[in-house]
Amino acid sequence: MGIKKFKPTTPTRRWGSSHTFEEITTSKPERSLVVTKKGKGGRNCYGRITIRRRGGGHKQKIRIIDFKRDKYDMPAKVVSIEYDPNRSARIALLEYTDGERRYIIAPIGIGVNDEVVSSRHRIEIKAGNAMPLRDVPPGTPIFNIELMPGGGGKIARTAGGLAIIMAKEGVHAHVKLPSSEIRLIKLDCMATVGQVGNVEHDAISIGKAGRTRHMGRRPRVRGVAMNPHDHPMGGGEGKSSGGRHPCSPWGMIAKGLKTRKTKPSDRFILKRRQKKAKTATA
Repeated sequence: MGIKKFKPTTPTRRWGSSHTFEEITTSKPERSLVVTKKGKGGRNCYGRITIRRRGGGHKQKIRIIDFKRDKYDMPAKVVSIEYDPNRSARIALLEYTDGERRYIIAPIGIGVNDEVVSSRHRIEIKAGNAMPLRDVPPGTPIFNIELMPGGGGKIARTAGGLAIIMAKEGVHAHVKLPSSEIRLIKLDCMATVGQVGNVEHDAISIGKAGRTRHMGRRPRVRGVAMNPHDHPMGGGEGKSSGGRHPCSPWGMIAKGLKTRKTKPSDRFILKRRQKKAKTATA
């Protein structure tokens, strides 16, 4: 895995960068594990736009990923490492001894012909193996963590993501998440050992607007550049922000307003995620 930069033959090429894709072993997905992806343009079942700036983009197919890892005690061999347009991480195609094939999120260090296994009992601590949290030693990096037993992995699935077990107490494990939040998760929940691959993903520079359109993201217009009837921050002479705090088109405060509501799951959060420290200006 690496990053390649382009020669500045055009203004758009000057700052753009891309992956080398050297870890990808095949260009075509497993046909039995893909389904058609139909774009909705950010609209709900009533045809109303609920997510703005969506539409267009390259055609994509959804890869069916095995987040549950519920094929226990049956070794599987890695057939290929593939690109998935729907996520930042790479995926690995597994072939089990009974001939069934499944996709999983590819961790760092996994390669073709490697063998992985999932079990409800203690097994080898190796990248790609899945087991309950009770069998994972504290300090071991893990990803694709379940929130409820049997519910499938929900946490730490993005490129470079990992969590760490800090301690075990009673029926829960203290897990430090990628956001630095410490959360209680039941010991019966499954997790995969290792760190998600493609860690250089956050260093990629898109470089031009066309690549953003290929992803299905349409242009974004600033509120201060609109007219008063289009946005509360619009209008005014020169570069003015409407004389009010930054907000959404519907008046919701955009900076500093806490929007998280009280949830029953709040009791499982031991420590909230830390805000980024502001750098002092000279």
